[in-house]
Amino acid sequence: MPTVEENSQKWNAAYGWHDQGEVWSAPWGGSAAQWFGAILPRIHAFLPATTILEIAPGFGRWTTHLKDSCEHLIVVDLAENCIEACRRRFADESHITYHVNDGKSLAMVPDRSIDFAFSFDSLVHAEADVMRAYLEQLAAKLKPNGVGFLHHSNIGAYRRSFSLSRRIPSVLRDRLIQGRIIDQTHWRAFSMTASLFAGFCEQAGLQCVSQEMVNWATKRLIDCFSVFTPKSSTWARPNVVVENPGFMREAAMIRRLSRLYGVPGLPSTGQGPLN
Repeated sequence: MPTVEENSQKWNAAYGWHDQGEVWSAPWGGSAAQWFGAILPRIHAFLPATTILEIAPGFGRWTTHLKDSCEHLIVVDLAENCIEACRRRFADESHITYHVNDGKSLAMVPDRSIDFAFSFDSLVHAEADVMRAYLEQLAAKLKPNGVGFLHHSNIGAYRRSFSLSRRIPSVLRDRLIQGRIIDQTHWRAFSMTASLFAGFCEQAGLQCVSQEMVNWATKRLIDCFSVFTPKSSTWARPNVVVENPGFMREAAMIRRLSRLYGVPGLPSTGQGPLN
């Protein structure tokens, strides 16, 4: 778990989307602060791009920024309510096309059409079979010098320690999680790791060029940002792997600075000194 069916049920019906997913950007001071402070610095070399593919956009937290960096934006999500929400939110944008998929397929995307493929804060819930399927297809969808940036799970690297923690009685385990003695799983996909992702790239004829393993309100590096490209691409190089246990400290600093440099007129994210 989580399976494709569980993901479909959760994001179509079980999750309320009352805040369009903004709650997940709270540690950064909001989605705009997270985009400009944490995401854009990691992908700026690949933008602007003629055609961008966004996988699993949710209610469009990142779509609202990606749309201004391309001539054509394709968004694909297994949750029909997410696609409909994006249609409403970006109704005035004629250069965006929308597709509901089965959680694995990119058949609706023309081959050799994508300059930049992107997904953030969504595919962490996708198991290995889904990630492999997407990478196999992206090998055909990317242009010869196209690049992909996917945020995915690395929690499988800690499968043994999490399996041991699950043996603790639930009441005690909840207290230990609240006390930050043991980590939450954040519904990450246990079959995925950074090394497995790099292997899937190799099998698909892609080159993984960088991987940044990060913590996500955890001690362990349960997430990974992977950048990949066709093997013959001008971007291709041996993979560079970095462990970043300070990712949430970075988030905290972005949140503090967002109080100073946020967009005027937005509700205050807090007051007081930067401490």
